[in-house]
Amino acid sequence: MFRYLTAGESHGPALVGILDGLPARLSIDVGRIDATLARRQGGHGRGSRMKIEQDRVEFLAGLRGGATLGSPIAVTIRNRDFENVRALMDPVSGSGKPLTNPRPGHADYAGALKYGHTDLRNVLERASARETAMRVCLGAICAQFLEALGIVTHSYVQSIGDVAAPEFDVLDLSSFEESPVRCPHAPTAARMVAAIDAAKTAGDTLGGQFVVRVDGMPVGIGSNRQPELRLDGILAGALMGMQSAKAVEVGLGAAVARKPGSQAHDLFVMRDGDVVRPSNRAGGIEGGMSNGQPITLRVSVKPIPTLVRALPSVNLHEGSQATATIVRSDVCVVPAAAIVGEAMVRLALTAPILEKYGGDSIDETLDNLRRSQACAADLFTTIQESVE
Repeated sequence: MFRYLTAGESHGPALVGILDGLPARLSIDVGRIDATLARRQGGHGRGSRMKIEQDRVEFLAGLRGGATLGSPIAVTIRNRDFENVRALMDPVSGSGKPLTNPRPGHADYAGALKYGHTDLRNVLERASARETAMRVCLGAICAQFLEALGIVTHSYVQSIGDVAAPEFDVLDLSSFEESPVRCPHAPTAARMVAAIDAAKTAGDTLGGQFVVRVDGMPVGIGSNRQPELRLDGILAGALMGMQSAKAVEVGLGAAVARKPGSQAHDLFVMRDGDVVRPSNRAGGIEGGMSNGQPITLRVSVKPIPTLVRALPSVNLHEGSQATATIVRSDVCVVPAAAIVGEAMVRLALTAPILEKYGGDSIDETLDNLRRSQACAADLFTTIQESVE
């Protein structure tokens, strides 16, 4: 019912995206999409490319008068840096000296062997995280669909390098949207900035962890029916599809392996006639389905593999020892990766939500949601009455 595609190279003319399956009559605020793209370009530790690009979305199809038509949505983001490298990256005439020295930790080497390329640029241009600008764009469209259903997604940075913030239960959104590293804890944020500056001076890079939180999730999104329908697997797979992501944790994540069962699960408590959970160790997902609690996902991001102080490598053309290719790059992408993580979660949630509630128009989708919630409330009342 829902799918998306992206296309484009890092220094090509443009990035292109298609969303297919969103219902008609959904109002789209284009300014909010551009603002989200700007958030991805921010963050302490970003490179000079961000000073060149000023990402703006252009709608090519699927939108009229600010509302979706129900047909496929096509969008593009122009790469301003293309004009600086047109002779190199023109889709028809582009040519230039080949890149031959793969970067450890990047797609260069495996991609060259897989596709038979003798110029590593043919791999790294698509593998570059520049492509995530389009994912963020498409995710920002999905965010407006999800918000129409009362579902809101946020992200924040938990750690950079070995500098980690304390755990948070309640978040003040303003406390990290203005932070240069998207960290809600100001003293930790200052130490993160210092760690990034030290890595830059050393010609090195830093990774870290960010958290994505989803509030307003209805119960029962996802399924235990088949493995590929489990919501935790769907979300983890989407986040692992990000460049540089190396691990995804749901709720307690890896820490649950060190706890006894009495401290690993979320109890059920009746409060004013409602079922409530005093904790959220499961991260909002049980048995592959959303349980009504906030979904919490922690993603570990490796340091990016392009270092100013280049790592040892080889020259594939000469068969000799060499240093890795150096291209313009960042020192730390964790704050920006958090924005990409939001997008991946939004894109991943849209399909199972549409599977459950469907609808050719947003009005029909909302009606289906309300009926589903009413049925769930009626079922709970019926269960209680049958016991009495």
